[in-house]
Amino acid sequence: MILYPAIDLKDGQAVRLVHGDMDKATVFNDDPAAQARAFVEAGCEWLHLVDLNGAFAGEPVNAAPVEAILKSCDVPAQLGGGIRDMATIEMWLSKGLQRVILGTVAVENPDLVREAAKTFPGHVAVGIDARNGKVATKGWATETDVDATDLAKSFEDAGVAAIIYTDINRDGAMGGPNIPATQALAEAVDIPVIASGGVSSLDDLTALKATGVISGAISGRALYDGAIDLASALAALKG
Repeated sequence: MILYPAIDLKDGQAVRLVHGDMDKATVFNDDPAAQARAFVEAGCEWLHLVDLNGAFAGEPVNAAPVEAILKSCDVPAQLGGGIRDMATIEMWLSKGLQRVILGTVAVENPDLVREAAKTFPGHVAVGIDARNGKVATKGWATETDVDATDLAKSFEDAGVAAIIYTDINRDGAMGGPNIPATQALAEAVDIPVIASGGVSSLDDLTALKATGVISGAISGRALYDGAIDLASALAALKG
């Protein structure tokens, strides 16, 4: 199981939110590229980046720090937030991003996801952010009546590289991930599923790995707070 350290970008800084609330941002590093390098030096194999401002604006806002991270780190990175058209997808992939994460458009324009996955095989992931099993879009500000599992199943034949499943109620709260919901989703589709939201201890990571069906986990606040030691976690997940 791959551990993806998260760098959430707001106003050019690396932050963490609680339950996706932009007014509850804690700044952890005002140099996101330096933070990314620290994660890489600790041994991470991937980076998970989120343009929080972009998720609300519907277009890239924190492009400069993302580009700085891509230039200074030699591990693959995935990015979500404000990626809602083919031009933006092409732009990011041309700059060295390994994987774009499409969230809002997965609900509002699923044909774009299919087109992108066909055009750039292996480089497109779907971000499914859910509150009580229902998908939320536009930086989690808009509630929908779309069922998370139904949305995942709708892309079964699209060729997407992964599904990043975030339980919004758990995100940034350090209360542990929603393992039953994430496992159920992973068992419902053949697409690799990455868990996000609430991963706050090594026990959480080993429990996710123990399901045998979850391919990765994203953690942010726990790494910044020291609740998870990245090097130790990476070693445990390889064992």
